[in-house]
Amino acid sequence: MRIRSGAVPHHRRISRLADPSREVQLKLKWFDFYYVHGQNATATCEHFNISRQTFYRWKRRYDPRKLKSLEPLSTRPRHVRQPTWPSELAEKVLVLREENPRWGKEKLADLLRDEGWQVSVSMVGRILKTLRDKGILVEPRYTFVSTGKRLKNRPYAVRKPKDHVVQQAGDLVQLDTLDVRPLPNVVYKHFTSHDVISKWDVIGIFTSATATNAARFLDEIVERMPFKVKSIQIDGGSEFHSSFEEKCRQLGIKLFVLPPRSPKLNGGVERAHRTHTEEFYEVTDSDFSLPDLREKLRHWEARYNTFRPHQSLRYLTPYEFLQQNNAKMQEAMCH
Repeated sequence: MRIRSGAVPHHRRISRLADPSREVQLKLKWFDFYYVHGQNATATCEHFNISRQTFYRWKRRYDPRKLKSLEPLSTRPRHVRQPTWPSELAEKVLVLREENPRWGKEKLADLLRDEGWQVSVSMVGRILKTLRDKGILVEPRYTFVSTGKRLKNRPYAVRKPKDHVVQQAGDLVQLDTLDVRPLPNVVYKHFTSHDVISKWDVIGIFTSATATNAARFLDEIVERMPFKVKSIQIDGGSEFHSSFEEKCRQLGIKLFVLPPRSPKLNGGVERAHRTHTEEFYEVTDSDFSLPDLREKLRHWEARYNTFRPHQSLRYLTPYEFLQQNNAKMQEAMCH
C-alpha cells in the first residue's frame, strides 16, 4: 500500500528529533500503524493486542508536539495521607528503636502504650518508615556471626544414601512421634512406625518422648512387624539419640536421619499420624488413662493392618498386600 508523503503524520517528524522512552516509542508505533492503515482503530488494536478503550484513551491524550503526552501518568494519589502523630512521638519511637535495633513495631507500640501514648501498631510502623525514608533512622549493619548450636556427630545414624534401594517390606520404616492432648494439662507422646512398602504400622503411646522409651518402642516394632526391619528413618529429635541409636546398632538395623527441617521426606509416617488422629483419637470412647489408651491402641493397630482398606494399596489391607507379595515371591522362586 503506497502512502502519499503528505500523509506521514507529524509525530514521526518530531520523533526523529526527540529521544523518547521505550513506552513512548511503542505508542508511536500504534499511531504509525493507525495512520498508515487509513486510521483503522480496529486493525490497530488487533495488531498490537490492545483494547479499543486503551487505544482511544491514549489517542485523546496524545499531542504530536509533546511526546511526553505519551508517558504514563503518575499513579500517586492526589491527596496523600499526612502524618497524624506529634513530633514528640516520632522522637520517642526513634529513641526506642535506636536502643533496641532489632525490635519490631509490635514491641515498640507495647512499650509506648505502657508510657501512656495512645498509639497503634500500624502507626508505629508508619513512623518507622517515615524516619527511614528521611534518613533519620539508620538500620544497623548486619554482622554475619554464627551462634547456632553445632550439630553433634552421630555415632551410628547417617543420611540415607542415594543408592539405598527400597523394594520390599522392611527395607525402610519411617518412625516419628506425635503430641496427643486428650485432656487439659495432659500430654502423651504417640509413636508411629510406618513401613513405606506395605503400609504396616506399629503404634504406641508413652508419657514422654525419651531415648529410653524410643528404645522400648523399637523392641515392639521388631516384635510386631511381620517381616525383618532392615532400616529405620527418623528426624533429628532427641528421643532418637543415645540408647535408641545404640539399640539399632545392636540389632543390626540401619539408622537414617533426615536433614533439618525436612518432614516431607518422612511423608508416609506423617500421613499415618493424621489417620490415627482422625480415625482413632477423635472417635474413640476412652477415659484417656494410659492403660486404657494402650489397650485400645492395640485393637486399632490390628484393625488398621488387617481390616482397614488402604487406597495406596489399591484398597487392600497391609496384611492382604503382604500375602499377595509372598505368594508372588514363592511363585517366582518355583519358576
